[in-house]
Amino acid sequence: MNEFTELSYALDTFYFLICGVLVMWMAAGFSMLEAGLVRSKNTAEILTKNVALFAIACTMYLLVGYYIMYSSSAGGFLPNLGFLIGAENSVDAVTAGGDDAPYYSMRSDFFFQVVFVATAMSIVSGAVAERMKLWAFLAFAVVMTAFIYPVSGYWTWGGGWLSEVGYSDYAGSGIVHLAGAAAALAGVIVLGPRKGKYGKDGSIHAIPGANMPLATLGTFILWMGWFGFNGGSELKLAAVDSANNVAQVFVNTNAAAAGGVIAALILAKLWFRKADLTMALNGALAGLVAITADPLSPTALGATIIGAVGGIIVVAAIVTLDKLKLDDPVGAISVHGVVGIWGVLAVPLTNDGASFGAQIIGIAGIFGWVFLASLVVWLILKAIMGIRVSEEEEYEGVDIAECGLEAYPEFGIKK
Repeated sequence: MNEFTELSYALDTFYFLICGVLVMWMAAGFSMLEAGLVRSKNTAEILTKNVALFAIACTMYLLVGYYIMYSSSAGGFLPNLGFLIGAENSVDAVTAGGDDAPYYSMRSDFFFQVVFVATAMSIVSGAVAERMKLWAFLAFAVVMTAFIYPVSGYWTWGGGWLSEVGYSDYAGSGIVHLAGAAAALAGVIVLGPRKGKYGKDGSIHAIPGANMPLATLGTFILWMGWFGFNGGSELKLAAVDSANNVAQVFVNTNAAAAGGVIAALILAKLWFRKADLTMALNGALAGLVAITADPLSPTALGATIIGAVGGIIVVAAIVTLDKLKLDDPVGAISVHGVVGIWGVLAVPLTNDGASFGAQIIGIAGIFGWVFLASLVVWLILKAIMGIRVSEEEEYEGVDIAECGLEAYPEFGIKK
C-alpha cells in the first residue's frame, strides 16, 4: 500500500512540476508577443524587462510572497508576515493516508505558484511599454510580487475571506489576469499615453508593432503554455477522475482559444473591413483568459462559446480604451482585465457550485485592492525617481536610453 501511495505522490509531483515548466514557458511567449507589438527601437528594453521581472518575481515570492499567500489564517483579511517556503513533506506524513495526507511535494507547489506570479507581472510589462523607465518598472515589480499579488492570492487560493464567501476561480481569470491588468491600468493612468498616440482633436493614431511574426510566435507559445496553467490547476493526475478532469481541461482550454480567434477575426472583418492579425492574436488570448476561471465544468462546445464571447469583448474593449485615451500598446488591459471579468462571471453559467454574487464580490475585492495599492506605489515611484523617460529618449527609443544597445542595430538611428 505504501509503495502505491509513494508512486502516486511521485507521479502527481512530477505532473505538477511539468505543468510549472509549461507556465514558465509562457514568459517566453509574453517576451515574443511584446517584442513583436512594440516598435523596433524599444525591443531590447521590453526583452530586458521580461527577463528581469521573471527573476524578481521568483526571488520576492520565495522570500516573502509564498509565506503571505499560504501561511495566513483561514477566512481572514490581514495576512501573516514571514519568510521563505517552509519544510518539505516527510515520508511518514505522505504514507499516513487519509484526507489530510499530502499528495504532491511542497516544493512543486511553490514552483507552480511562483510562475503564476511572474505571469501576473508580465501583464503589466506590455501595457506600460515604450515610455516607462526600466528601473521604476523593476521597483514596482518588487512590491507587486512580494506583497500586492500575494495578499489577494491569500484572500482566494490561500483560504482568506474571498474563499469563505464562495468566490470560484479555478486557474486565475481574476486572481492572476485581472490582478495583473488592474496593476497595469493604474500604471497607464499615472504614466500617460505615448507621444503621438492621440491628437489634440481627439484623433487616434495607430502605432504598429515592428514584428508580427514574433507576435504570432509569442501567441502560440502562450497558447501552449496555457495547458500547464489550466491543466496543472487540477493539482493531481494519479486517479481516474483526476486524469479525466485534466483531459477535459486541456480540450476546453484549446476550444476556448479557437473560439476567441474566430470570433475576434470575424468581428474585426465586419467592423474594420480587414482581417486584423493583432485582433486575431488578442482573440486567442482572450479565449484563453475567459476559460481560465473554470476550464473544467463546461462542455467543449460551451468552452468554445465562452472563448468566442471573450474574443468579441476584447475587440470592443481595445477600441473603447483607445477612445478613453488609455494607451495600452499590446492590449493587455483588455485581454486580461476586461475579459478576465467576463471569465469570472461565466463560471456560474456552467458550475452549480458558484454564484454571481460571490463572483462579483471577488472581482470587486481583487480589482479594488490591486488597483489602489498599485496606484499608490506608482505615485510614490513617480515622486521619488520618476517613471517616464524624457521626450527625447522616447523619440529615440528606450533601447538606447535604458539599455545602451539596439535589438536591430542595422536599422537603428544610432551608429
